[in-house]
This record gives sequence, structure tokens and C-alpha cells, in this order.
Amino acid sequence: MTTLHLTRPRALARAGLYVLMGANLGIVTALFAAAGPSADPLITIGRLFGLYAALLMAFQLLLVARLPWLDRRLGMDRLTSLHRWTGFGLLWLLVGHLVFIAFGYANLSDTDPVTEVVSLAETTDGILRALVAFALILVIGGVSAKYARRRMAYETWHFIHLYTYIAVVLAFTHQIATGQSFVSSAFGRVYWWAMWGAALGTVLVGRVVLPLWRNFRHQLRVTAVVPESDNVVSVYMTGRDLDRLGAKAGQFFLWRFLTKGRWWQANPYSLSAAPDGKTLRLTAKAVGDGSASLRSLKPGTRVFAEGPYGAFTTLHQTKPNALLIAGGVGVTPIRALLEDIRGHVVVLYRVNKRDDAVLLQELADIARTRGAMLHLLTGPPTAHDEYGPLLGAKSLAGMVRDVWDRDVFVCGPPPMTNVVLKGLRELGVPKDQIHAERFSLAS
Repeated sequence: MTTLHLTRPRALARAGLYVLMGANLGIVTALFAAAGPSADPLITIGRLFGLYAALLMAFQLLLVARLPWLDRRLGMDRLTSLHRWTGFGLLWLLVGHLVFIAFGYANLSDTDPVTEVVSLAETTDGILRALVAFALILVIGGVSAKYARRRMAYETWHFIHLYTYIAVVLAFTHQIATGQSFVSSAFGRVYWWAMWGAALGTVLVGRVVLPLWRNFRHQLRVTAVVPESDNVVSVYMTGRDLDRLGAKAGQFFLWRFLTKGRWWQANPYSLSAAPDGKTLRLTAKAVGDGSASLRSLKPGTRVFAEGPYGAFTTLHQTKPNALLIAGGVGVTPIRALLEDIRGHVVVLYRVNKRDDAVLLQELADIARTRGAMLHLLTGPPTAHDEYGPLLGAKSLAGMVRDVWDRDVFVCGPPPMTNVVLKGLRELGVPKDQIHAERFSLAS
């Protein structure tokens, strides 16, 4: 069983990120001031925008590096959200950098900004590389917009995002060639080399070295494929030294099953049973090509798994008792948590009809063994409010009268999750007690 964590690991990790960013912001600003103003005020502003953009780009790399310590405290969904918002800031800083530099140099040469940019690209080392990096970031920003992202396969979106690293290298070489705080200061050169080295190093460690090492060490293989219903299947796996993998109930992996036609596909699925040091299990609904093809996996199939990821764990439990709320196949991490979480537990499981309730018997058996309360909430969707009547504020307060004194873990489709979170806010449940796993990311 788990212990309470009263030190608020999520808040500490978030504060650590802010302190890190603030300290580096101060250093970059000091380097800018020490370099002195440029010949035109617009160029000076453009330089400052460029330095802040470089800092934010390095910070972006840290956010997507998938470092275990950071991921377990903030979770990939929160890190991805922060990455998205800082990405917007980065884009506007780069636009400002280009515009102010172009107009500033155009003022000095008495020409128009477009002609000046073309001239700089032809005559100044590093400018053309910077323009290519800017174009790549524009493309990456465009495909990251919600409208485009929803219409694109994960593998396609991921492949396009790999061009970010090309943009980073091009931007850094531009900074080496023309950056005034880089060229004019020995300390500045040491600082920027160290910062970029650390940022790229975290990506290399978190996204390449650790996954390769873990898979070499643990040698995961499929042992069984078990249908749970007409459209839900569980995949059982085993490997070496799984007790040292560090996986926790509620976490997920990016799974690649190394068969012909599937080895390049990475799909995020939660663990549907608490890790026991000997086996791992995922349970997935056939909602796409990747999920549907799980049924055809054969025992002995090699598995390449990236993870474990996610902060949907008992690390963040702050109260003696808990409320677990699941919707649809979002029950998988909830079922795993029910084995691991401490105290008295209430489970609310929302499905359209009883036949849709996968893993229900397992939930009932675990609940009976540990003295937890399990409520199956059934009912067809309504035209106006699919989840509100059963999972809104009034219903939650009626079913769980001490909801204010519990940690609440929620996992399900986005509409359900949104209704539950809104209800919890209306009831005044403290934010630190609410833990939500976004169904689209980690199930």
C-alpha cells in the first residue's frame, strides 16, 4: 500500500521549473545588457526577442524530454500542455525577432525590410539557417494546432515534430555566428553552450538512452491475448527484472509490438493491473487500426515499450481516503489504482449499459477484498447532457458525502472528465486533491 505525500510533489516540481526558468531569464537579460545596444533601437529589441526565443526553445526541449523525475510529478499531459503554451510564446518571439531585425537593418541601409532580409541571407553567415529554422517552426506550429492535430495520425504528427531538432541545431548555429551576447562574451559562450548542451542532453537521455536501456534490460514479450468483450482486449506481457522497472499503478507506456506492419506504430495504453514485478497488462478498446490489431498478436511477440509515464499515481495522494471515477475504457488505470491506493475507496464507473463495463468483475472482486464501495452508473446518453445527471456536482455530493475529504482520481472520455471536474470545482474540492488523466492521451 502507499503512503501519503504531504510535500505536494507536483507543486514542488512546478515551482522548480519556474525557478529554473526565472534564473535563466535573469542570466540571459544580464548578458543582453552587458553586450550593449545596437545601432538601431529596433535591432536592439529584435536581439532581445531572439535571446528569449533561444531560452524558450531550450526550455521546450526540457518539457518534452520525458525525464522520469519530472514526468512522475507533473505528468505527460501537463508537460505537453505547458509545452504547447510556451510554443505559442516561442512562435511570437521569433516573429518579433525577425520583424524588428528586418526593420532595424532596413532603417540603417535605407531599404525595405524584405529586400534587407534577402540581402542579409545572402551576405551574413547564419541568417539563411535562421530563416530555414523559422520556416520549420512555423510548419510544426501549424500541425500542432488542434484542428490539424485531430486530423493527423499520431505517427505522422510525431515524424513532423522530429524536424524541431533540426530547427534547434540551425538556430544554435545562427546564434554562434551572429549572436552578440555569444560573440562578445566569453561567459556568454560558456553559458549558451552549457544550456544548449544540457537541453539536448536531457532529450537524448529521456527519449533515446533510457528507452533503449530499459528494453535491452527487461526484454518484454507477449504471453497472452485475452478478449474482454466484443471490442476490448487485454494483452499480458512478461520480461526480466520487471520489479526494477519502476512502473506504478495508474501509469502508461508507449507500446510498440515488433511485428510486420506494426513495429513503427507507438500507441499509449495504461496499465490495467498494478505491476507485480513479474507481469504487465494493458487493456484497450478497438477504436483505431492500432487497437484493433491487438487481437492478432501472438504469444512470444517482442515488445518495445517507452515508459512508464504519467503522474496519475498514489504519489500525489494527500488524503487518507480516495474517490476513483472511471468512464468507459478509462477504467483501466482506475482498476490498477484500486489495487494500490490506500484508505477507504469509493469507485464510480460510468457506462452506457452494463455490457459495456469491461473489467467489472475484477473491480468487484478487488472492492470486496479491500472493503471498497463500487457503484456502476448506467444509462443511455442524453441529447443535452450525457454525463451531468450522474456525475455532476449534485450527484457526486449525494453519492460520496465526504468527497471534500478525499483525493479524487478521474479517467474517462474528455466530455465526462470535464463534467466531473466542473462538478468538483462547484463543490469546492481543493485543486490539490483532484487528479485527472486525459483519456485521449494515456488510455
